[in-house]
Amino acid sequence: MARPKGGQKFGGRVKGTPNKDNAAIKAMIEQALTKAGGVDYLTRQADENPTAFMGLVGKVLPMQVNHGDHEGGKLVIAWQTASEG
Repeated sequence: MARPKGGQKFGGRVKGTPNKDNAAIKAMIEQALTKAGGVDYLTRQADENPTAFMGLVGKVLPMQVNHGDHEGGKLVIAWQTASEG
């Protein structure tokens, strides 16, 4: 059987198509979050486990944020407790 030349690929998923296992795991996480209380649960975790919660925030937010000024300014996100507000 001849080998493909120049990096040609045959078969497999189309680029950008999610892996079925990843999609199933994501669905399970979403179901578990719903059963745990959804937004109320996440709010409680933000108060009780801020380090872990901010790690989660870092995983789900985009790596770059366009804040509209186009002048190279910084976007700073800081955690503020209710007693500081």
